Amino acid sequence: MPIYQYQCENCGHELEALQKISAEPLTECPECKEPRLVKQVTAPNFRLKGSGWYETDFKTSNQKNLANKDSSSS
Repeated sequence: MPIYQYQCENCGHELEALQKISAEPLTECPECKEPRLVKQVTAPNFRLKGSGWYETDFKTSNQKNLANKDSSSS
């Protein structure tokens, strides 16, 4: 499920929202309650949730957290 970033044109409040691709864009700002939210153009983010993903099901115990090891060595 993608994570979208929004910014309010009225008060400048920024937020991230976890939404389905088919969901309508958010419009009302949670801070000022004005219908001025605009979806920002950002790098795509999404969450792999549940079982069946390589990170949770197919790694052996000595392979866990490979991403953390790569970032700590640089």
